Order: sequence, then C-alpha cells, then structure tokens
Amino acid sequence: MTDGTATTTDLDLRLEKHRTELTGYCYRMLGSSFEAEDAVQDTMVRAWRSYEKFEGRSSLRSWLYRIATNVCLDMLTAGNKRARPMDLTESTPLAQAALSPRPDHTWLEPMPDARVLPTVEDPAEAAVAKETVRLAFMAALQHLPPKQRAVLILREVLAWKASEVAELLDTSVASVNSALQRARATLAEGQQHGAEAAVSDPLDEEQQKLLERYVKAFEGYDMTALTALLHEDAIMTMPPFDLWLTGHDDIAGFMTTLGSACEGSRLLPVQVNGLPGFAQYKPDPEKGGYSPWSIQVLEISDGRLTGFHFFLDTQRWFPLFDLPLHLEGEPDQTEETV
Repeated sequence: MTDGTATTTDLDLRLEKHRTELTGYCYRMLGSSFEAEDAVQDTMVRAWRSYEKFEGRSSLRSWLYRIATNVCLDMLTAGNKRARPMDLTESTPLAQAALSPRPDHTWLEPMPDARVLPTVEDPAEAAVAKETVRLAFMAALQHLPPKQRAVLILREVLAWKASEVAELLDTSVASVNSALQRARATLAEGQQHGAEAAVSDPLDEEQQKLLERYVKAFEGYDMTALTALLHEDAIMTMPPFDLWLTGHDDIAGFMTTLGSACEGSRLLPVQVNGLPGFAQYKPDPEKGGYSPWSIQVLEISDGRLTGFHFFLDTQRWFPLFDLPLHLEGEPDQTEETV
C-alpha cells in the first residue's frame, strides 16, 4: 500500500510539472482559457489511467503532448474557432454604436501569463513565449485548420523537430513540412489589426511611463490626456459585445457617452497574454467601494496605445486572475494613485 501510494504521488508530481506548458499549448490550440484548462485536466486523467501502457519509447513530455494534441483535435472537430470583434464585423462609427452581445464560445479569451508561460532562465526565450500568446497571434492561429495549427505551434513555438512532430501526429516528415508551409502562408496573409504590437519584455522605460500616464488618465477620466496616448488608428473592443471602435476620437466619445459609468474606476495591474493589462473596478453605488468591470489588455507600438480590449465577463475572468470580486472604497488612496 505504501509503495503504491508513493508511486502514485510520484506520478502526480511528474505529471504536474508539465501542467503550465501543456496549458499554454492547449490555449494556443483552442483560444479559450477554460477549454484549455479542461483539456489539460483531461490529458492528465488519461495519462494517469493509461500510464501502465506507457512504454517509455518517447519521453513522458512527448507522450503528454501526444495525448493533449488528441484531446484538442477532438475538441476542435466541430469546426469552432474563436475570434476578436474585428475578425467578425466592420468597425462601427460612434454614432451607430450599439452593444450587441454574442455567445461566450464566439470569443478569443484572455489568459493570465502565469498559467501558460513556464518560468525560463533566458530572457530572450521568455520574450518569444510571450509573443506567441498575444491576442493578434492567437487570433491568427484560429484561421488555421486544427492539424496545421498543431504543426505550427509544435514547430515554430515549441521548437520541436519535424521528425518529432511527425511521430506525434502519426504522419510523415514531408507531410509536417507541407502543413507548416501552408500554415505560415495563411498567417502571412492575415497580419492585421494589432499584429504589429511591440512590447518589450520587461517593459522599457518609455513603455512603463506610457502605462503610468494611462492609469492616471483613465482613473482621472481625463479624455484629453487619454486621447494623447492613443494612436490615431487605435482599436477598442469589448467582448462579449461585437462592437469595436477605431480612432481616438470615437473611443473618447464612447467613453464619455455609453461608457460614462467607467468614470471613477480603479485599475490594478495584471500580466495577460504576454501584454500589460489591468483589472478595472468601477464604483459600486449600491455596496460602496468598487466592483469588477473588465480585464483590460493593452497593445503598444511606437510609443502609443494601438489597442485596448475590455473583457467584460467579470464572474469568469476575475477568479481566473485570482482577483477579488470587491474592493473597499478608499477615495484618498485613489486620488494618490491618480
């Protein structure tokens, strides 16, 4: 009994070591935070149940990736692919802005860095990993057929050899190389809407100051200051609504009309999709203090904000980011933060 328990515990620990990188892989495959975590849990259960059949011809890591790939491909057979608002509709002028929600399964979902990016020693490797979970790259992956998606992630993101990918997918090296070539061509065709967001890792001094100015402008609801930080073609999205706005004038106009309830908000920094972001809390007139409103993901390029994306399903996102569902009101401290 003791030996069996020890063996079980050892296997649990060995499997658990791979959870973060497997979650990153499944997240890139599926585009959904919660589906990715479900897929990894399914992978772990399948591995645990069939471990006695694992013959050790490949590494435990490779075996887990094979299981995870099969789980993801099964989940993708329905042809579902996640999107951003700008992948589905044209930009809406402010005068025609209307908040029309779409179902949860429509949207590409945000993900905390800590859940998908394993700790690595090499800063350059860490920076590359962050680039491969950014919203624009994730959205581009969604345009690939499932097997091409798996090939591209394994080869380009995880740096597997073509022979290793061929073995995992039970196919030939020539087939893997062909799929990779087609996947690259598809990605090259679809480079738009934020794909060029350039954020240093760690943030350089200019980017850090830009974020500080953003927090000050947003918490102070100073539209003049906020407009000065936005690129003239900046994009704002608000899933689950399919509305998206282009240009600092329409964005500022929206925030002072349909979005005016955001005035007086507080922002707490979060690391999300390899980009800087904030948890936004709005004043709560009923309970006092502040209630969750959105997870903001910011895209920066050439010293300006080129995109900011508000993910509004707070009951799902704030627990995922280990954030409180209420902040006590501290007006003096808020003013100091601003």
